[in-house]
Amino acid sequence: MYTVLATDSIAKQGMAELESEPGVSVIYGHVNDISQPEHIDALVVRSATMVTKELLSRFSNLKIIARAGVGVDNIDIDAATQRGILVINAPDGNTISTAEHTFAMIMALLRKIPQANQSVKEKKWNRSSFKGTELSGKSLGIVGMGRIGTELAKRARVFGAKVQVYDPFLTNDRAKTLQVTSLPLDELLSTSDIISVHTPLTNDTKKLINADNLSKTKQGVYLINCARGGILDEEALYTFLTRGHVAGCALDVFETEPAVENRLVQLNNVIATPHIAASTTEAQLNVASQVAHEISSFFKGKPVKNAVNLPAVSNEEFQKIYPFYELAKMSGQLLSQSFSSPIKEIKITFAGSITDYDTGLVTRGLLSGFLQPRVDRIVNDINAALIAKEQGFTFCETYSTDAQGYENWMEARVIGEHDSFSLQATFISGYGPRVVNINGYSTDFVPEGYLVYIEHIDRPGVIGRVGKLIGDLEINIASMQVGRKMAGGEAIMMLSFDKELAQDILLKIKELPDVVSATKINL
Repeated sequence: MYTVLATDSIAKQGMAELESEPGVSVIYGHVNDISQPEHIDALVVRSATMVTKELLSRFSNLKIIARAGVGVDNIDIDAATQRGILVINAPDGNTISTAEHTFAMIMALLRKIPQANQSVKEKKWNRSSFKGTELSGKSLGIVGMGRIGTELAKRARVFGAKVQVYDPFLTNDRAKTLQVTSLPLDELLSTSDIISVHTPLTNDTKKLINADNLSKTKQGVYLINCARGGILDEEALYTFLTRGHVAGCALDVFETEPAVENRLVQLNNVIATPHIAASTTEAQLNVASQVAHEISSFFKGKPVKNAVNLPAVSNEEFQKIYPFYELAKMSGQLLSQSFSSPIKEIKITFAGSITDYDTGLVTRGLLSGFLQPRVDRIVNDINAALIAKEQGFTFCETYSTDAQGYENWMEARVIGEHDSFSLQATFISGYGPRVVNINGYSTDFVPEGYLVYIEHIDRPGVIGRVGKLIGDLEINIASMQVGRKMAGGEAIMMLSFDKELAQDILLKIKELPDVVSATKINL
């Protein structure tokens, strides 16, 4: 008999699948009102319940925690993982509601509906003050072509908009399937009448739309953000709105919330909502239904799609496989940040003692590490393969008898539309994980921390110029690895630092003679 506690006003209709399962009992209430928390097998929450380490110690028999929504900030993931508790969420349940809200914000902005509504309520009838703009025939630029961006594109095309998108990981084949035009960011910004952002908030996307690229947009452009606060630089946005360069803006999310003191919301050409894009009756029912189905599958011993943390395994097996799993995860992150083009395939090859274990878990770790910076949801071992399929690329796992002289060896090769990138790595007992070859260059470095990968021409003075530039800025290089294929030809440097290198310093490195490229990699 399994007992499920649903709290935070979970939609009961959405829990119907669980309630109908024989051997499953669903109760509703607050976590602090449960007299025997040690009898609870599954906990379903929204955002109000804080699932802390202390709470988990009281619910000692808990096997699975389900967040009926996307965010899991209210759940101590590490504490749950340490106790062998699976944490799941419902990343797809609010896709339609968010896409619809974004579309509604676009239409409200173009037609000045909130302002006109307020005017009528004030007993005014100023029809000429609220002349709007049609969506039909306009260019809608979508930044980030994930689930929500895809749904928004469908709706915009029906209204006659020309949809163009920027997503560095979108392949030409998938763009064709979605009937959108894929453009570089600068071209999208300079040619779009309306721009809507739909990316996750990461180091790369924070203030993605800033003063520099806002100056490249059309005079009279409209901006929409129903994704994450911080993607738009709010200070720069305020300046361009007050100047009239940006005709209007619609915001559902802000850098700091509640945004009641934010000066943006006081502008007449800004419409704002209080982070409600995902708040619909249907969305709440959908997320409840999704987690109910996942819990039902879990109780039956079936795999679940939307796990946030690692699935529980025996301690003995976990200890053996964990070093390789961590190596693969870091390798995936390194590959993803080093190779920013769309991809078609990932090939993973194992040799040596690593093949004594379940390399499927290792492969999923590499995939999840690779995909996390590229998609707008949490990626883990369980859903990584499904997300890879959604992204339109394949992956394969093979074995080799040649371990390149190492006890264990792994190669991961990413194949894109025009080029490829590879790394080879090993785990050495007592020394830890090492990358021993990167894109054909022999090397030896630990894949962790703050790295900068530099491609350059093998000429005297290049390494010295890089070192001098960084030294003159009083920045300490923690380690440096170099490699080349032939004298005077292509060469690389892999530098590690104690903290992340500023973007302006990276630009200075790129401007040095004989430097071909410089890429930050944060692991």
